[in-house]
This record gives sequence, C-alpha cells and structure tokens, in this order.
Amino acid sequence: MLAAIVATGLATGAVYALIAVTYNVMFSASRVMSFTSGQLGMLGGVFGTVFALWLHLPVLFAFVLTLVACAAIGVVTEIVAVRPVLASLDKHLYVLSTLAFALMLQQLVAIEFSTEPQPFPRLIGIGAGVLDQKFWLPVLAGGVAVGLLEYVYRRTLIGHAFLAIAEDSFAARALGLPEQRLRMTSYAIAGAVGGLAGFAGGELMLSYVANGPLWSFYGFVPVALGGLGNNRGAIIGGLALGLFQQAANFLVGGIFVSVATFVVFILVLLAAPQGLFGGAVGRRV
Repeated sequence: MLAAIVATGLATGAVYALIAVTYNVMFSASRVMSFTSGQLGMLGGVFGTVFALWLHLPVLFAFVLTLVACAAIGVVTEIVAVRPVLASLDKHLYVLSTLAFALMLQQLVAIEFSTEPQPFPRLIGIGAGVLDQKFWLPVLAGGVAVGLLEYVYRRTLIGHAFLAIAEDSFAARALGLPEQRLRMTSYAIAGAVGGLAGFAGGELMLSYVANGPLWSFYGFVPVALGGLGNNRGAIIGGLALGLFQQAANFLVGGIFVSVATFVVFILVLLAAPQGLFGGAVGRRV
C-alpha cells in the first residue's frame, strides 16, 4: 500500500510540477501569469489520444505532433490573450484575458472531443505494478524538461536573452533584443512543456477535459511553494504536493483531500510568502 501511494504521488506530483514549469516559462518572458497552463496540459492528453488512438499514428510520431500542437496553442495564447494586455495601460487585465482564452479552449475540447474521460494509448509497455511506466514516465519527463530548461537558461545565448527581457524588457529592447519574438518562443516552449505533462501523465490520468481547470489550480500550488520562476523549486513543490495529496486521500479521502491541501498551502504561504525556495527580489536603483 505504501509503495502504491508513493508511486502514484510521485507521478501525479510530476504532472503538477510540469504545469508549474509551464506557468514559470510563460511568466519569465512576459511577467504574466497565464491561466491557460492547465488547459495546455489537458490538451497534451487529448492530442495524444486523437493522434495515437483515433488516427492510429505511431506513438513517437503522435508524441512529436502533440508537442508541436501544444506549442502552437502557446503561441496563439501569447498573440490573443497576452500581447494586447502588455500593450494596454492596465497590465492586470491578463487575469481576464488568459482565463477567458482558457475557458474557450475548455469548451472547444468539450464540444469537439468529449466531456467524458477517454482512454490513453499504452506508450512503450515497460514495467508492472508500482514500476509500471505510467508511474515513472511523468517523473522522467519532469526531470528531463527541467534539466533542458536549466541548460538553455544558463548556458545558451537565447536563454540569456529570455532572462534579459524578464528582468527589464525596456532595456532589452534598447539593446536590440527582439522582445516579441523571444516572448513568442517562450510561450511555444511553455506550450510544449504543458503538452509533455498531459502526454506523460495520460496513462495515469486519462484524456479528460476536466483535467484543465484541475491542473490549473494544482499546478499553481507548486509555483507558490517553490517560488515564482524557480523551476527546480516547482519540481520539488509538485512532488511534495502529489505525495501529500495521495497520503491524504488514503487517510481521509473525499472532499477532505482538497481541504487539507488548501490548509497546508495557506500555512506554508503564511510562513514563507515568497515560497519555500524563493527569495526576496532586490533591484539596484
């Protein structure tokens, strides 16, 4: 029983962590919290089912197409819901614009796909019991995604450009950096990460339209726990959330799982408002 709780908790937490990373990647390039992150994860599962089960494409090809499709949705998010807000005087309109776009995606999937949970294809057929691929694939996907992002941000010129526009977009533009193209690229990367979350977690959580709003919330919790913009903190926060959620589900079950999650979330933020792995941001003036 303990092994099942740990395996399910880590797998679920890895999906939450990838959604949290999606939040972070979008925020890093625009200083906008896009509430489409959960829907991008949901679309990863939906596209995986459509491409692999409905169209009978090879799993690897379906995986690539899923990432491309979710990256395209990420770019559309930037164009439709983020760019007009950044051009306006009221920067906080992103709360409404991204939420409205998320609801549009939710309704389109409900109409064109299904409102019921749909099966997800067996990916590679490795493992059984608590070592089944549906438990370790999300964890592996989370580790690879964060590792690649950390390498890009710290070791490549385009990563340094992302950090530059995140720190001061006006100065970045003055230096000749193509802010708009970099922001679109960042949203494409975020879309691919969200699609990876849904695809890697599809066998465990199925292709389900209701995953969108659920993951939007549970993906935001690791962002707050790990510190906004801290991808490594998001991974730790997501795994901790998944383990806590599964343990609470075993001990109390039902609606009390959500209540317990809310209580712990609030207590942690009261103790560390900047997150467990975040720090106070200082700016030289």
